[in-house]
Amino acid sequence: MNVYEAVTSRRAVREFTDRQVPREVLERVLSAAAWAPSASNLQPWHAYVLTGRPLAELKKRAGERIAAGDPWDEPEYEQYPPVLESPYQERRSAFGEQRYGALGIAREDLEARQRAAAANWDCFGAPAALFCYVDRRMGWPQWSDLGMYLQSVMLLLRAEGLHSCPQMAWAKYHRTVAEVLSPPVELLLFCGMSIGHEDVTAGRSRIGRAPLGETVTFVDG
Repeated sequence: MNVYEAVTSRRAVREFTDRQVPREVLERVLSAAAWAPSASNLQPWHAYVLTGRPLAELKKRAGERIAAGDPWDEPEYEQYPPVLESPYQERRSAFGEQRYGALGIAREDLEARQRAAAANWDCFGAPAALFCYVDRRMGWPQWSDLGMYLQSVMLLLRAEGLHSCPQMAWAKYHRTVAEVLSPPVELLLFCGMSIGHEDVTAGRSRIGRAPLGETVTFVDG
């Protein structure tokens, strides 16, 4: 698989099989992803990878919180601006329509939407998950380094025939994740990432992208 194929075939997969991902594959992916660029080579990320019983325990604890109706943890960072202006609000709305429309869930069916969202905390059935932390003393430029690292991980997973789903949703249960992982206090959970083999029987379509003209300006000589 070449780089173009990896980029264009990568998408947030939300239906996985229970087929296990060998540890040596994950080690190979993460060893290569360590070459992702970062300002002054700070490499500000710290990743935890869960499989087997530890991941099952995390899913169990998150599921118990959902069943009990526990509120989300106090946020440690703002996931979206309080007000999304155009064109970002329209793009977010279109995503919701495509995502829930593919599941046959109507806009007004809030209960069904909540059930679908709860699948986040089961990692959509994936047998492996990565949790990406950043030192809370870092600034926004270092947070951008996380994006380059995570994208590298996702593209390398595609090269291995695997899929993934990056999930800021896990930050809403950062205390539950910390109960299982026991990270140092200086680390802040940015996101989780479900990893595994796609359940191709689910037949979900991928979410589209804005036309090039909306996001790129060429300034020719």
